Amino acid sequence: MEQENAYYATGKRKTAIARTWLTPGSGRVTVNNRPLEEYFKVESARAETLQPLTLTNTLGTFDVRVRVLGGGISGQAGAIRHGITRALIQVDPEYRAPLKKAGFVKRDPRAKERKKYGQRGARARFQFSKR
Repeated sequence: MEQENAYYATGKRKTAIARTWLTPGSGRVTVNNRPLEEYFKVESARAETLQPLTLTNTLGTFDVRVRVLGGGISGQAGAIRHGITRALIQVDPEYRAPLKKAGFVKRDPRAKERKKYGQRGARARFQFSKR
């Protein structure tokens, strides 16, 4: 399963974690042992995962293998994008500047705020009744 010329990186977003391997190849993308098109039915999620490869013009030069767990469609797509970005920087440090400019290098820190006790949600309160 492991190859000597594979580049490994971990990407994260919300509660999703993506373990990403980049190997020189024909451009096949597999997520959890399924083709990208089969795993992500939503076009926007598919597009988001391939953004770093499109930006660096390496779309057909690497085979991408991903194991992703946790989160939903959006979080997983973001985690895969982050993982691919980190792996591409390992391939060639020159890619860092354009990827950083596009905002792919930094982990997206936004996550769901926790629900507080005595409240209906994170910020929503229970309805106040005067009488």
